[in-house]
Amino acid sequence: MKKDLISVIMAVYNCAPTVQEAIDSIINQTYANWEFIICDDCSTDNTLEIVKEYEEKYPDKFKVIRNDVNSKLSFSLNHCLKYAQGEFIARMDGDDISRSDRFEKQVKYLREHPDIDLVSTLVQRFEGDKLADIIKKPEFPDKYTQRSQVAFNHATIMTYKYVYDKCGGYTVSKRTVRAQDYDLWFRFFYHDFKGINMQEPLYLMREDMSAIKRRTFMVRFHAHRTTIKGFRLLKYPLRWYIKPTLQFIGKSLVPGFIVYKYRQIQARKAKNSTKEST
Repeated sequence: MKKDLISVIMAVYNCAPTVQEAIDSIINQTYANWEFIICDDCSTDNTLEIVKEYEEKYPDKFKVIRNDVNSKLSFSLNHCLKYAQGEFIARMDGDDISRSDRFEKQVKYLREHPDIDLVSTLVQRFEGDKLADIIKKPEFPDKYTQRSQVAFNHATIMTYKYVYDKCGGYTVSKRTVRAQDYDLWFRFFYHDFKGINMQEPLYLMREDMSAIKRRTFMVRFHAHRTTIKGFRLLKYPLRWYIKPTLQFIGKSLVPGFIVYKYRQIQARKAKNSTKEST
């Protein structure tokens, strides 16, 4: 492993309208010692051509690979990990934005806290040029955090390569589609790793109607299966299974347009809150 090098891993699929902004947010990081490994999951738009342009312009920084068939996020990220040379692994998504000091602050924290294996940050949702709510996470999650929420904001994480090696990477399964991070954190805590959520929104996550539509009933059903499997792995008591089961049923009954309207209300509240504090 190359000391202090960050291997950024990102899977892309039909995100041509947003991927340049996502990549540029990494190019503009104040911490410059990184490589960017991008896996195209058989996009049908010009996403591959866009990311290839970065590889041609920055051949020492970018490595672009492509799946033979569309294989979803878990497979694509594992594909990226095969090429990772860095001591650190950082995540990035093709429709989001990292603030310019994200990597600098994460590396600094890991260096100053050798007992910590992973550092995540808070996330702020946005749509267009409008910022919405900040997704809160506990600063010091533990194995019991997974009882009520996902312990870390997946796309914001920076961890060590040995963590992925010990956990066996991402689980490739229908069960983990859009729940691959939740599944990974169960195994993370099973192996007694420690992580932290920095209490700063160093990552902006795009939240629009298309993102909400991807949370289908079957996606939620398989995520619930992952919940049950994870609870068993960490030996949670049976009574703890009731709440996530009721939540799964409740969320499955809420139409997507209502969720979208709720997100818009959150955006207005966040904007008003910012005005009041300035």
